[in-house]
Amino acid sequence: MLTFWLRRLAFTLLTLFIVSIAVFAVSELAPGNIARHSLGITITPDQEKSFNAQNGLDQPALARYLRWMIGSDWQAARLIGRPVTRLRDAATGRADWWEVGDAGAYYQHYSLDGETMLRVVREPDGSEHEAALGPDAWQPDATGVLTFWGVDRAGRAAMWVKGRNLAELTLTDAGWISVPGAPVRYLPLQLGLLRGDPGVSFLTRRPVIETLVSRLRNTALLAGLAFLFIMPLSLALGLLAGLNEGKPLDRLLSLFGLVTTATPEFVNGVFLILIFSTWLGWLPGAVVLSSDTAIFENPSMLALPILTLTLVELGYVMRITRASLVEVMRANYIRTAVLKGLPYWRVVVRHALRNALLAPITVIMLHINWLVGGIVIVESIFGYPGLGSFILQTALFKDVFGLEAATMVLVLLAVVTQLAADVLYTFLNPRIRYG
Repeated sequence: MLTFWLRRLAFTLLTLFIVSIAVFAVSELAPGNIARHSLGITITPDQEKSFNAQNGLDQPALARYLRWMIGSDWQAARLIGRPVTRLRDAATGRADWWEVGDAGAYYQHYSLDGETMLRVVREPDGSEHEAALGPDAWQPDATGVLTFWGVDRAGRAAMWVKGRNLAELTLTDAGWISVPGAPVRYLPLQLGLLRGDPGVSFLTRRPVIETLVSRLRNTALLAGLAFLFIMPLSLALGLLAGLNEGKPLDRLLSLFGLVTTATPEFVNGVFLILIFSTWLGWLPGAVVLSSDTAIFENPSMLALPILTLTLVELGYVMRITRASLVEVMRANYIRTAVLKGLPYWRVVVRHALRNALLAPITVIMLHINWLVGGIVIVESIFGYPGLGSFILQTALFKDVFGLEAATMVLVLLAVVTQLAADVLYTFLNPRIRYG
């Protein structure tokens, strides 16, 4: 058993690694221009070039993949000669990168003319002051050019070259401005996906992890409640249909399952809104989360999304359960148990039921992943701010960091649910053993 789980763990890690490469490659090759999505289609080539440089989009694909997976703080610390860390401003809640300075202080830098470097010093008490660095701050590189590596005011590792007074084009609320004394090279700072920091979203301009956690929490709540309704009901109806094979009840349930499976979720959602919200006025037709506790204050907002998901999944799981039970009930060992005179319900409960649930368990575990990431349409119809709608928004916007992180969450969930299915198999069927 231990050998099996070690082998599965190694296979899981290999799968996640291969998928991460595939996800990164697909997001890179997908059509769209990040700069134009972020800044508008009217930007000039110089503005686009400056944006790509500031965000590291002009770097080779391999360098960007490594920064996304394992971060760039270690690389920045080597270039700067000091550790770098991320500090959170208590007033604004924003986290920014700083160099770790002397005596508990932190540093950021900028230049106005490409000749003199100015240091912003953040003291341990949170106060800030500026100081001009002397000529010895510039260090020659391998070719003898005087350079300076430090963290700039935007929280990026950057390299200035003495005597090169470049301009940095930045979009502000007042429009585009040209900032003199810009660095020659940028290295965006992040901890990396493996350390819980997949980068800053181009869509929200906030760390992806902040938006991802809240969206995942919302979807987990919706999917979890839907799961509690869907799975017991579909299993019960499937078993009921299977035990009444060929009878009117079986035909009625099978027809109902076929209709719900064949009807797209957006059709179900629109009809439910039309009936229960527009005509009857019983339930809200949209989910409006004005606060973190809005759902608990008005849980009726989730009624229609949960009902829509239930109609989509109910028929599929029910039909799989029915087919599995019908096959088991025709097995020779079931017939033998009946001929020996065992009570019918004892045969069903002790012999047929556990084996009949093997196939539905596989389907259920696969659909857990669908409930979390595949409910894009349902979340879009009801305006629910979940992971599915987040994936759709990031894909349309070409927000690569948000899309890549959300996709990896779904892949991890799919792998974990399949491992859970393997564990459940051993409880349902003692003959199954992993060696």
